[in-house]
Amino acid sequence: MKFATKAIHAGIEPDPTTGAIMTPIYQTSTYVQAAPGDHKGYEYSRTQNPTRTALQNNLAALENAKHALCFSSGMGAIDCVVKLLKPGDEVISTNDLYGGTYRIFTKIFEAYGIKFHFVPMTDISAAEKLVNKSTKLFWVETPTNPMLNVVDIAEYSALAKKHNILLAVDNTFATPYLQTPLDLGADIVMHSVTKYLGGHSDVVMGALCLNDDELAQRLAFIQNSCGAVPGPQDCFLVLRGIKTLHLRMQRHCENGEIIANWLVKQPKVDKVYWPGFPTHPGHAVAKKQMCGFGGMVSFTLKDNSIEAATKVLSGTKLFSLAESLGGVESLIGHPATMTHASIPKAEREKTGVVDSLIRLSIGIEDAEDLIEDLKNSLS
Repeated sequence: MKFATKAIHAGIEPDPTTGAIMTPIYQTSTYVQAAPGDHKGYEYSRTQNPTRTALQNNLAALENAKHALCFSSGMGAIDCVVKLLKPGDEVISTNDLYGGTYRIFTKIFEAYGIKFHFVPMTDISAAEKLVNKSTKLFWVETPTNPMLNVVDIAEYSALAKKHNILLAVDNTFATPYLQTPLDLGADIVMHSVTKYLGGHSDVVMGALCLNDDELAQRLAFIQNSCGAVPGPQDCFLVLRGIKTLHLRMQRHCENGEIIANWLVKQPKVDKVYWPGFPTHPGHAVAKKQMCGFGGMVSFTLKDNSIEAATKVLSGTKLFSLAESLGGVESLIGHPATMTHASIPKAEREKTGVVDSLIRLSIGIEDAEDLIEDLKNSLS
């Protein structure tokens, strides 16, 4: 089954009671049992819910996985993965990752004795130098947020297998339409489902996809024990959103290419970050492991000040100034004060997150209108 067909049909069956083509919202907390332990596969909705099961089966199919687990947020999914570890374990992650991930690693889990190393993972030698007997997890984000660096997943898979280290990949920016990390050797794929998978800026959710049965059982145990699960209505909305994922991603990619190529010609723009440029340092890897370059574009201004960035951020009409990304509508954001504010200024500036850096989540509107909006704002 090819991707578009899986997006619409995989894991989805007509309701056995009524024949409804859409998966019902099973808005229930508990389930009647015929006798103690004699039930129809469902006991309590923190553990399982039929609407969530349908979504998990659908996501697993899209990522070419055996198992998927959905969470109440992307951070809930990350939290679950890190809870596989114990005090004294070490994690190697990229130095330009999402600010919320950096925050949970450093402000929450470091207090429990887990050590985190942040390195430029585009240089695998930098990561390999830190590998030791305590290293238990590689946390890869590719493309990275917001600098759009590209990490070679297959390369890290080989290193992880050599040292018996788990490899987890945050696939939020690429989605399974553009990239399937499990096929490249990853152990766990994580999504902020809030973004492209939901696609309509109306749901907060996270997900993990994987193939290993024993690891899936461990993660499911943590999920059930800690309780960060989504409600059935949110699962229904994501199931609906995924049905158009392939169409939306095609348009996001088309618009991303048009706007990235327009931005590089603007006199007030300094640098444009988009992996589709042949000059992008990760372009060759992106071509190898992705089937498109996505709809995320970041750029800096020649006037590298918050004041200059604020004028651009406040001057758009179609690009809404807001957190998040991946919806059908275009968003504009300022990583230094929004998504990456939790990262110390000196640390974020080392990775390129300077005061004038602006991140665009390019939606599926007409590209000509989006360009006109940016043109007015830049002028």
